[in-house]
Amino acid sequence: MNKFDGIIFDIDGTIVQSNELIFATFNHVTEKFLGKSTSPEEIIALFGPTEGVIIEQLFSDNFNEVMFDYYKFYKENHSKMAKVFDGITELITELKKRNVLLSVYTGKGKGSTEITLEELGLTNMFDMVVTGDDIIGHKPSPEGVDVFVNKYNLNRSRVLMIGDAPPDVKAAKATGIKIASVLWDSYAKEQVLLMGSDYYFETVEELSNFLID
Repeated sequence: MNKFDGIIFDIDGTIVQSNELIFATFNHVTEKFLGKSTSPEEIIALFGPTEGVIIEQLFSDNFNEVMFDYYKFYKENHSKMAKVFDGITELITELKKRNVLLSVYTGKGKGSTEITLEELGLTNMFDMVVTGDDIIGHKPSPEGVDVFVNKYNLNRSRVLMIGDAPPDVKAAKATGIKIASVLWDSYAKEQVLLMGSDYYFETVEELSNFLID
């Protein structure tokens, strides 16, 4: 018997190791259009809204041009700078075989989410994909969880969110579902460890062993 009827996955830091790509893409557009480099710390400080919202704030005069260039660089360099964590694709495939309903809830925008899922070959693996462009506000808004739970009429005690960052924990707790915090690439590991998640996993293997018995 499956432990959960529905599972919601974050993307960056959970499914894919993508910090290098995200940092490089932001740095590419700030160097090209603002003439300055941006450190990883400065980019992390911007996390929350989608890349589209951030770019609109930074490049209001030439937003469309910058956005086009952002996605072009992101797609062209995805296979070089981002990689799926070992075992994650196999885990998602097995959960799908077991008829567990699967969703994505990510703070990424729709454009970068579609590129990542396509590059990883995961586009058709999820029953629902909720991005930062699909909700009011941004993660940790509970909307990204509620839309999945309500559409499939799921019992919240049988739904799990899997993510690496504080917004994942907050979103899950706000909606009454379980949260599994994964620590294999968390940019905020120390903070996450203090937040009292239902489960913590250091490796994909540990998560898989928990979900697939």
